Amino acid sequence: MTERTADTSVSPTDLSGRSALVTGASRGIGLAIATELARRGASVVITGRKPDPLNEAAESIRAAVDGAEVDVCPGNTGDATHRVDAVAAAVRLGGGIDILVNNTGINPTYGPLVDADLDAVRKIFDTNVVAALGFVQEACRAGMADSGGAVLNIASVAGLRSTGVIAAYGASKAALIRLTAELAWELGPKHIRVNAIAPAIVKTKFADALIAGDNEARAVAGYPLGRLGSTEDIAQAAAFLVGENASWITGQTLQVDGGLLATGSM
Repeated sequence: MTERTADTSVSPTDLSGRSALVTGASRGIGLAIATELARRGASVVITGRKPDPLNEAAESIRAAVDGAEVDVCPGNTGDATHRVDAVAAAVRLGGGIDILVNNTGINPTYGPLVDADLDAVRKIFDTNVVAALGFVQEACRAGMADSGGAVLNIASVAGLRSTGVIAAYGASKAALIRLTAELAWELGPKHIRVNAIAPAIVKTKFADALIAGDNEARAVAGYPLGRLGSTEDIAQAAAFLVGENASWITGQTLQVDGGLLATGSM
């Protein structure tokens, strides 16, 4: 097997010529990641359920990054046909697919698992885990298995430590972390790196229920770095993991959590 090393002919932060697909990118972490990848030169296709917010997100990327190549593919992540269409859109825009960011995540239920609505739990796993694997499969079929690439799964610290509050969501993210490691082993010989990021609380609409009212001040008190995360914190870590600076990193879950897990608490 030919040994591959980092390409030193270009800046390791330069993603020019790369084609990226970012799911769940109409707002929040997904939009920040898509914007950062575009800023570094990648062509980017973004997905989301609702066309209008998705088009607005694309416009915000174009406004932030002069000359950005961005396209949209609205649809439901859990729909196999949508996954085919989204990957095909990335191939059309960028001439292939080099980067896949599985960011889509849902959490329609809170509280103890023994009381959980099983239909809601199935929906969480179908979206957060099964659909992520489906996107990897489609990316491989579309050429990543031949040319190599990078897959990044957006997990959560809730997948590393129990919360008692978002139990089903945490269980799905634990499964996504395990999936990351399994795929890294399986796809490494095809020169596909697979990593994950496990954020703690990031100030997004998704986290509103966790930080409403006085909850934000209480949450911040538990972070050694004294603040909650920003979407840019996650975007910078994501750009590193899909770029050449991380060319010998695979199967890893990077905790981007302001030191939260280092305290031994959640």
